[in-house]
Amino acid sequence: MRYFLALLHKDLLVGWRGRVRLVGLGTYALTLLLLFSFAVGPDTMALRDHASAYLWLAIMSSSTLLLAQSFQQEVEAGAIEGLILLPVPPPALYYAKALANLLLLLFLAVVMLPVSMVLFDLDISGSLLTLLLVIILGSAGIVAPGTLYAAMTARLSSQQVVLPLLLFPLVVPPILAAVKATDLVLEGDAMGQLPAWIGLLVAFDAIYWSLSGLLFGKVLDE
Repeated sequence: MRYFLALLHKDLLVGWRGRVRLVGLGTYALTLLLLFSFAVGPDTMALRDHASAYLWLAIMSSSTLLLAQSFQQEVEAGAIEGLILLPVPPPALYYAKALANLLLLLFLAVVMLPVSMVLFDLDISGSLLTLLLVIILGSAGIVAPGTLYAAMTARLSSQQVVLPLLLFPLVVPPILAAVKATDLVLEGDAMGQLPAWIGLLVAFDAIYWSLSGLLFGKVLDE
């Protein structure tokens, strides 16, 4: 646990020191939301009906850039081999990196929420906690395999092209579940479907986080 906390602190510190990149990612995500809003036009009903899809498209697109950067400093400094030689089990390395990525992605998602409320005319005051839970679970479903694939493609010069090609097909199920759950939170759940979609997100997260942690050691050995 001590090594895990030290690695997590290191990754969060690296993310904070590279906050210019984080600001750039936030700007990119907000620009995507603006583009979605401009593409639909002044049709308030259409914007509100598709707000959950726009929000998750922005989160997913931002996540690929964030994940691509997660191993960038280690690669630039030639520290990948140093990580492998640390007396720490590979799953601890993975979970520290994945949790740091998740916290940074959640920061971006929280920044997007108020902008989405304004652009898409949303009222989330009565369902904010439930919406945050869905965002956490959906983001976790992206970050778990994304961190594994980011490590797999870290040494490739074309990582920012290859990573989305590998990641997007795998995260389609949790993204669809997250969009549906978000839509139920925003529009109302008259038939009580929300617990089932949240349960599906939890199941995907459990599978992805457990399998990715087990496979991370194989990725480092390549």
